[in-house]
Amino acid sequence: MTVKKRVLSGMRTTGRLHLGHYHGVLTNWLKLQDEYDCYFFAADWHALTSEYQDPGIVKESTVDIFIDWLSVGIDPEKATLFIQSQIKEHAELHLLLSMITPLPWLLRNPTYKDATAEGGGEGEVTYGFLGYPVLQAADIIIYKANLVPIGVDQLPHVELTREITRRFNHLYGEIFPVPEPILTETSKVNGLDGRKMSKSYNNSIYLSDDEKTLKKKVSSMVTDIQRARRNDPGDPEKCNLFPLHPLYSSPAEVEEIRAACPRAEIGCVDCKKILLKNLVAGLAPIHDRQNYYREHPELVKEIIETGRGRARKVAAATMEKVRKAVKLD
Repeated sequence: MTVKKRVLSGMRTTGRLHLGHYHGVLTNWLKLQDEYDCYFFAADWHALTSEYQDPGIVKESTVDIFIDWLSVGIDPEKATLFIQSQIKEHAELHLLLSMITPLPWLLRNPTYKDATAEGGGEGEVTYGFLGYPVLQAADIIIYKANLVPIGVDQLPHVELTREITRRFNHLYGEIFPVPEPILTETSKVNGLDGRKMSKSYNNSIYLSDDEKTLKKKVSSMVTDIQRARRNDPGDPEKCNLFPLHPLYSSPAEVEEIRAACPRAEIGCVDCKKILLKNLVAGLAPIHDRQNYYREHPELVKEIIETGRGRARKVAAATMEKVRKAVKLD
């Protein structure tokens, strides 16, 4: 019998999930859960690195994120779904890994460097933010994950996990496999204003947006800024809205728009109407399942509890070996 390789991935619980999350992460998870032994977790401790002043959103988002996962088709029978903070062994391993992680490794982390550059220094950067890559390493290796799905911009984070893992194994014995990144192709999803879709930019289309909200948002989307009038020729490649069409419109519609827009045979309003129709239809099954899970909170609670049991069994077994390795037991 072939043993499946194990995959670990998580999402910070900092708000509702939007189309960027769906097409950038969740569609990939749907493929992975059929091929690997997957562990997907709600990263509520990681969320506190940015939401520590308003932690209420973290708890609220945790249940919402599970509902969204289930509604897009993440299957708790195929993958282990759990909440990070419910598995206290993550914190214990994080503490032990922090003892062996050199400070320069953390100071060169691109996320930390960007944060200090944008903020004008280290004054507002917390210890938790600086050290979150160590917690991230603990999240991954406590399940002895072989693979971590990421975008190319996250490669430095996984490489740091690999360095920490190799250092631990060198000091205490070969306890952990060194995880490998899986580079994933992510569909580019811009927000309403042309920037990357993000809650912080207030430019997101959420998976839970109803038809009225979708209509308002699609109507407000920036299109080709060079196309000032209806009879001006447009360029789909420069249009912020067009990349959503291949995700929701039929191939025939996409090709028709691609051909008609440069000839000014279709206007931006017409293009938005086509997208809205297909977006509403595409999200309808997700909305139906969201409503079902919201009406059955006990089922969601049961799924979370089952996932916690599975995850904790693995994490506890790992920590037994870790404690022995570092002479704590």
